[in-house]
Amino acid sequence: MNALDLFRLDGARALVTGASRGIGKAVAEALADAGCDLAVTARTLPALDHTLEAVEERGRKAVALDGDLALPGAATDLVDRAAAALGGLDVIVHNAGTLPMTEDGSPRMAPLQDARQQDWDTVVSVNLNATAALCRAAHPYLADSSRASLILMSSVAGLVGTPMMEAYAATKAAQLSLTRSLAVGWARQGIRVNALCPGWTRTDMTAFASETGPLSDWLTSHVPMGRWATADEVVGATLFLASPAASFVTGHTLVVDGGLAVPDDVLSGHPKPASPFAAA
Repeated sequence: MNALDLFRLDGARALVTGASRGIGKAVAEALADAGCDLAVTARTLPALDHTLEAVEERGRKAVALDGDLALPGAATDLVDRAAAALGGLDVIVHNAGTLPMTEDGSPRMAPLQDARQQDWDTVVSVNLNATAALCRAAHPYLADSSRASLILMSSVAGLVGTPMMEAYAATKAAQLSLTRSLAVGWARQGIRVNALCPGWTRTDMTAFASETGPLSDWLTSHVPMGRWATADEVVGATLFLASPAASFVTGHTLVVDGGLAVPDDVLSGHPKPASPFAAA
């Protein structure tokens, strides 16, 4: 076998949540390139039009599913509908997640002592409770697959101190713990479970930071590579974990962060601008 064939997923049936834009859309396109048929999800169907078009242009089947993961039962329903549409599931990339949001749709940033309980509850409901429900619902389908791979899209925020984003960071750290537990519990059934931790990545969700000079400069000053990632830079790691190339990899957290999670304050010598949160 050619080594590149290890990254092929021809005929695999994949579910990608949060696939309308950013990392989720890029992952869906990459899985289609590797040979997957896909079910892709978002809160509304029109948001998935570009993702569907991209998958179909690659000659693969694409099914769009709408569902709001903040609602009870939504995660289970999405998994069941995806399995029904594709005839089963082999690969799941759970990418959907949320930050606290204001009424106009922009992220609500506040330190824990000033944050609203309802924002905390919403983030926990979507990022943690829905993740657990999705994994529970996915288990029987993955157990029936000979090449089952479940990937939870966590975040570097779950590995480092992340002021003003405590709810998000806590749920992303919880996803890493869940990954390890499921990997051990499901290994003998042939189900691999891994997590990905992207660093600061330019997407619509992070535009509030990447397009704000002082905040962006402060964030990237802590990244040894000194810049934001693009969504496409997360794709290779995702494809690796989903594919036979990672057939003996489970319970692992793969960090794609430009070195952010590596402690560097003492030895790097790179000056850091003043924190924009210093006055908070």
